[in-house]
Amino acid sequence: MNCKTHCSNGTTHCLKILLLALAGIAALGWVLLLLWNWLLPNLFTGVQAIDYWQALGILVLSKILFGGCPGRGCWRRHSHGEHLTPEERERLKAQFKSRWSHWCCTDKANTHTETTHSTDVQHENSQHGN
Repeated sequence: MNCKTHCSNGTTHCLKILLLALAGIAALGWVLLLLWNWLLPNLFTGVQAIDYWQALGILVLSKILFGGCPGRGCWRRHSHGEHLTPEERERLKAQFKSRWSHWCCTDKANTHTETTHSTDVQHENSQHGN
């Protein structure tokens, strides 16, 4: 996410997203704590109640073990558009940028969006025979 923008609300918007993400992680940790302490000590003998930091640790551990890692994906390999032709891949990238570039509005992203949109319209018109 690019928070260095010329817009006055770009940095505050990125800060709001960061705070919302942290609040979501904290809430997931709290839910995990409640579920663990409610279910597991009653279901399995020898399992003790956990505190909040242990719940966050379990959340991180489960992300590492079952959710993969950012970037290369650790144990799982995803295709990420390997089945697309180069033209289809570029068009998909342009559509993604045009849809999400307004979140951190840079002049470069807005210029690219306008150019991409006009190119997409021309391409669609040529496919439909207009």
